[in-house]
Amino acid sequence: MQVKIVNKSAYPLPEYATEGSAGMDLRANIETAKTLQPMERAIIPTGLYIELPIGYEAQVRPRSGMAFKKGLSIPNSPGTIDADYRGEIGVIVINLNTEPIVIEPGERVAQMVIARYERISWSAVDSLSETDRGAGGFGSTGKI
Repeated sequence: MQVKIVNKSAYPLPEYATEGSAGMDLRANIETAKTLQPMERAIIPTGLYIELPIGYEAQVRPRSGMAFKKGLSIPNSPGTIDADYRGEIGVIVINLNTEPIVIEPGERVAQMVIARYERISWSAVDSLSETDRGAGGFGSTGKI
């Protein structure tokens, strides 16, 4: 699938790192390093603008290496970029570390996965079909 992209950043287009990669890394398009204090949130610009076809979304997710090594995460993970959004992709990040962390210009701060979705219409009913699980949730299957 071809997706239109405008790159106003100082960095190359996102790309898949391996043949089996689901996501492409997004880089911080910032001029100087940004320090985040513990529990501080910020929006990191990417300089990227995309035009997705209807029926697709871009999901912005944490990078496992950044989460483990620095404690950098995404509080609304996954963040959704809708097909009709044409603004700059910004990554909402949070420092979950107990120490300040520094985000460097060009650093890979998140990953983006393109996913297909279905639109639905509701059918209001008085009851739902029965299943073995029923209304059990939040650990009700007895498995940890």
